[in-house]
Amino acid sequence: MHFRFGRTGRVLRTIAAASAATALLATAACTIDDDGDTDTEQVADQGASDEGDDAVELTANVDDGDTEVKVDEPVTVRDDEGIDSVTLTDGVGNEVEGSFNEDKTEWTADGKMEYSSTYSLEATAGDETLSTSFTTFSPALLTNASLAPLDGSTVGVGQSVALRFDEAPGDRQAVEDAITVTTEPKVEGAFYWITANEVRWRPEEYWEPGTEVTVDADLVGKDLGGMYGQIDRSASFTIGDDVRAVADNATKTVTVTRNGEVVRTMPTSMGMPGHDTPEGIYQIGDQFEALTMDSQTFGLALDAGGYVTDVQYATQMSYSGIYFHAAPWSVWAQGNTNTSHGCLNLSVEDARWVYENLKRGDIAEVKGTGGGQLEGYDGLGDWNIPWSTWSAGNADE
Repeated sequence: MHFRFGRTGRVLRTIAAASAATALLATAACTIDDDGDTDTEQVADQGASDEGDDAVELTANVDDGDTEVKVDEPVTVRDDEGIDSVTLTDGVGNEVEGSFNEDKTEWTADGKMEYSSTYSLEATAGDETLSTSFTTFSPALLTNASLAPLDGSTVGVGQSVALRFDEAPGDRQAVEDAITVTTEPKVEGAFYWITANEVRWRPEEYWEPGTEVTVDADLVGKDLGGMYGQIDRSASFTIGDDVRAVADNATKTVTVTRNGEVVRTMPTSMGMPGHDTPEGIYQIGDQFEALTMDSQTFGLALDAGGYVTDVQYATQMSYSGIYFHAAPWSVWAQGNTNTSHGCLNLSVEDARWVYENLKRGDIAEVKGTGGGQLEGYDGLGDWNIPWSTWSAGNADE
């Protein structure tokens, strides 16, 4: 329920304005032709009336008893003569922060409200009071999203921005519209959906080291196509040194450069015939000091030549199970023979060096295996999708 009482100050000002208008009328009567068309008394009264009509009394953008209030539109309270106090509380009594404008004629709640919640709003301005209770919108379905890379991280020049949803959004364009990518210096980029649940953003070329990137995914309160965002996501990260590893089947070596300078060359054993390591560009992903590798996770059964093997210093290259990792059993083959199921086998010392010196988003390139090209949809293969395809987007699919 709203309770509003007239403010004493306003009444006095109105009376003063009317008195001034009367005095002006008395003076003006000596100089204005009685035969003119102007009704002086009517003009003065109209002026006083207009002044009162234009003033905004204590109001809010929500009414008592409102339901379906949008959570992403902040509650505001206004009074043209100044507000004394505002208190907005949720259903369990927690106060919602807010701030006044410079002359205290408007108060705005900070942040967003919770779905399906009841709020109470109390405000005062002079002798006026406002008391309101309302309920926010209750969506039928929510979707949560995870954002990569993590806030505060330093990543490689090939790192894509990734937003992965637990429910596939029905409106891809609405998702893209809700995401803002800000870079310093300015870099142009584009969105592309690698699965129905995951959208990526990357520039046309590799990032320049030192670039600062901020991602804001403004999802709460947004209709994403039959569902609403559960949580807003944001992260700021930095592009680190330009580190690249090139695995060349012709020499069966891995050569690592940092900012264009060769820092290490290592012998390797890649995928054997029938399990050739795919060619192309990989982004470095997760890293594990110890990892159990199970071929059954990507469809190779044990009785078909599969394996379950514990390895050290595993650095992920693809979602389909390709890693740099220590393989002391194949040191004899490293540099001369391909013996793996697709991974890049290294000595323990070399695998540890890769684990310690490569970071998420660094680039690894595989050349000359004849194993076909790594699919762009294989999680870490974004750079194998041509820019002409990527930049055209696929939000309408």
